[in-house]
Amino acid sequence: MKISMQDLEIAKQRLKENDLTISIVKNGKILFENASHGISGFLEAIEKFGDTLEDASVADRITGKAIALLCAHSRIKAVYAITLSKKAKTLLEKYTIYHEWNELVENILNISRTDTCPFEKLAEEISNPKDAYGKFKALQTSLKHCI
Repeated sequence: MKISMQDLEIAKQRLKENDLTISIVKNGKILFENASHGISGFLEAIEKFGDTLEDASVADRITGKAIALLCAHSRIKAVYAITLSKKAKTLLEKYTIYHEWNELVENILNISRTDTCPFEKLAEEISNPKDAYGKFKALQTSLKHCI
C-alpha cells in the first residue's frame, strides 16, 4: 500500500491553519472538514462518505482509541493527531495505519477534563472496528438526549 504523504500533509496544514478539529483528504481533494469537538465530526464524515473514505488521510486534533477504531472501520490509510493516546497508537499499529503525532498521552479526557471521554470508555469494550460505528452513533444519540 502506497501512502500519499501529500494527502496527509494537506490535511495537517488545513487542520492547523483553519482551526479545525478534523480534516480528511483523499487524492489531493478535501473530502471533509469540521470544527466540532469530540467524535461527532468523524461520525458525520462516515455517514456522508461511507466507503469513499477508504485510503483517505485524516488529520485530527485528538485521537483516542474510539477514533482509531473508526479509522480502521473506514480503512483510512494515514492519521496525524496533535494528541494521540497510547491505546489509539496500538490499534493503528495493529491495522497497519500510518500515524504521526505531536503528543502521546495515556488517556483522552472528557470536555470538562474530569474523567475519561465516554467514547473512550465504550471503545475499551470494542475489539472489532466493524462494531464501532454503530455503537458510537448509539452513544452519541443517547448523550444528545442528556443535554
